[in-house]
Amino acid sequence: MRRFLIPRKIQDFSTVFHRNGYELYIVGGAVRDFYAGFKVKDYDFATNADPEAVIRLFRRTIPTGIAHGTVTVLFGGSAFEVTTFRTESSYSDSRHPDHVAFIGSIEEDLQRRDFTINALAVNTVTGELIDLHGGLPDIKQKIIRAIGDPSVRFQEDSLRMLRAFRFSAVLGYTIEERTMLAIQKHASDITSVSSERIQEELNKILSVKSPSLTFFTMQEAGILFYFLPELSRCIGIGSKGPQSLDTFSHLCFACDGAPSDSLTVRLSGLLHDIGKPETEKMDENGLICYHGHDSVSADIADQILRRLKYSNVVRTEVTHLIRYHMFNYTSSWTDAAIRRFISKVGEKYVFHLLLLREADYYGSTGRKLHSGNLLHELRSRITAVLNDREAIKVSDLAVNGSLLIESGIPEGPIIGTVLKLLLETVLDDPALNERETLLKMAEKIVIKHHLTD
Repeated sequence: MRRFLIPRKIQDFSTVFHRNGYELYIVGGAVRDFYAGFKVKDYDFATNADPEAVIRLFRRTIPTGIAHGTVTVLFGGSAFEVTTFRTESSYSDSRHPDHVAFIGSIEEDLQRRDFTINALAVNTVTGELIDLHGGLPDIKQKIIRAIGDPSVRFQEDSLRMLRAFRFSAVLGYTIEERTMLAIQKHASDITSVSSERIQEELNKILSVKSPSLTFFTMQEAGILFYFLPELSRCIGIGSKGPQSLDTFSHLCFACDGAPSDSLTVRLSGLLHDIGKPETEKMDENGLICYHGHDSVSADIADQILRRLKYSNVVRTEVTHLIRYHMFNYTSSWTDAAIRRFISKVGEKYVFHLLLLREADYYGSTGRKLHSGNLLHELRSRITAVLNDREAIKVSDLAVNGSLLIESGIPEGPIIGTVLKLLLETVLDDPALNERETLLKMAEKIVIKHHLTD
């Protein structure tokens, strides 16, 4: 077994505790990742020093969770989270412990943790590994196993069920059978967990290479329905035969096809057809169709993202991408049509929309788009238009509201109307985007459309 490597900065940090008579252990993810062969990114610590003692030991501290024994210490240019050894009583709300008691034993502290692979500790003086629950063997076997009785662990904190899937996704481990059976038994309890905590776990699942594997497993375990029921309802929708994908599978695979470093495109891939169950109809030829599913999917996605407390920025982009994902580009589009497309979709969203369409293709075929396809052609044409700095939006025009008012057009809603009509003209012919030309055109627009009182 490899010996845990303790960086010099952490040795110096631990010295402050030990010379004052306190113990300090590296715990949690840092120890797990080291023995699993992953790069250690963050270090968390457990100590028998109470929070007030930790604050006295260092000049710069932040009481980030002092009620639960956690203090963040700023040391040597790093922020170290230090938590006092503790036990927890029952979780009557399935979210927070009803009572936290500080204790003097690392062994008792490790007992309260969720999974064996997270119940490892390293003594910062001796480098000794403490593994009382078989975490190291489970790391070697790539298993997610709850400590003790998994039903008790999940009743203490229902979020631990989602954490099991998240660790499985991130580490590539399998959830042990007894732990999975307990998840199936308590799946409905996830509804007691706050939306913010669910969102945090979901985002981490969405960041892995192939989140579809986890969504399939969560569906089989019966837990997906309780926090993403709209996705579960897509099972069986749209399948035209034994070899074709239903909408649920398509959405999961489309999520895989989206860039893992783009949360908004990943969410868009997962939700872009979420309205198909509501729009499924049979046309006059007896064929199943989903007319308007793009708009309905955007509305349902908006409801989901609001429920899961996503930011307005994320929600706005995801719903926008979904609403416009059914465009039909052909090589016959004129340059003016390209400019109108960018203007309608928005310059800030247009390339993400293309990524969503690539993900959509991957979700149907399991293949990446080859070079030279129409979507790549569209991307090149959009790039050329943007590089030419042609007018795409009202703010790109050579005139603005103030100039129109100075030219004699009265203030009010008429200004916005004239600017929109000027943009329509310039989208057709960018050469017209000159100040004097547009001012003359604005005067004619007012007369032609009777925009004055």
